[in-house]
Amino acid sequence: MKRVAFILIIAVTILAVKNAEAQRPTTRRNSYGNTTTQQQQPPKNNYGNPDTSVNGNNANNYGNNSTSMAIDTTLPITVVKGSGNGLLDSVKMSLRNDGAVERNLVKDRTPLTYEDIREDDAVFMVRVWREIDAREKMNLPFRYAAVEDNGSQRFISILLRAIKNGDVTAFSGDDDRFTTPITADDAVNAFGGGFDTVKVFDADGNVTGYQVRAKATDPDSIYKFRLKEEWIFDKESSRLFVRIIGIAPVVPYKLSTGDIVANSDRPVWWVYYPDLRPILAKYDVYNGKNMGAEMTWEELFESRMFSSYVIKSTLDNPYDLPLSSVYPNNTLFRLLEGEKIKDKIFNYEQSLWSY
Repeated sequence: MKRVAFILIIAVTILAVKNAEAQRPTTRRNSYGNTTTQQQQPPKNNYGNPDTSVNGNNANNYGNNSTSMAIDTTLPITVVKGSGNGLLDSVKMSLRNDGAVERNLVKDRTPLTYEDIREDDAVFMVRVWREIDAREKMNLPFRYAAVEDNGSQRFISILLRAIKNGDVTAFSGDDDRFTTPITADDAVNAFGGGFDTVKVFDADGNVTGYQVRAKATDPDSIYKFRLKEEWIFDKESSRLFVRIIGIAPVVPYKLSTGDIVANSDRPVWWVYYPDLRPILAKYDVYNGKNMGAEMTWEELFESRMFSSYVIKSTLDNPYDLPLSSVYPNNTLFRLLEGEKIKDKIFNYEQSLWSY
């Protein structure tokens, strides 16, 4: 019994000495013969990097400090102006005839004047809002990413260039009545992105200043466009006309984390379509089957050569509600109700004829 008690006393003493040594700074000699003191290393995170959260810095799992970058206000801060937040490109003209056929007709094209409709002859009128999803196969020309002498051929780039050049005016997306014009810079920056602050280093690795740059926005992330239009039956010509009033790019709301809020699509800004027609008449639409049989964007809209779905109308809608509010949790019912609205407009014209 005395031997067992003696062994236990020795074991407890050894453990106490080891704990004291672990908590005490270790002293070692470096390569120059000087003694160096090593403090206890902080715990490591999931990626093997020191986790400094015990010191109040709250490091994340990637070993980076989650606190914002401290900026020395005594150093110069330069704001670098971008050409268009990633949405506008710098147009470079070809120095040779980039093609076997010199095509100059598109530069002289002008849209035809609309046929006048008298107010007394408009016996039937319906206002419709619809959306074009460029991810659909029929709408892929809206995302054609080639670059020509007049810039990128994406539809969103065509709209932004027309606004930037002052050819058309962009109106706030808060309402679709074209009440509040916005500047060209506001139209470009309305797609978000924000700004990044980066350090500027010299050859020795010292921070000499800071640069503020606008975050680039992927143009392919803008693939929905909203149309506001009116369908009118003219009794004088016995025809059903459609007049597009406005076009707006549509994007969803995003949280600060970058996550997209479901069912939050909104128009960023509106462009008055009659003002835009002369611009669209000078741009060809991509034709994947025959590049020699291209139509203009103005002809595409007037010929209804796109696929879309109705999101709102004035038919049986006394509270002026979009279909997303009528059917908030059922997208299938929205599509079916939109098709029903299309059928009502089509059947009105057909019911006026007798065979």
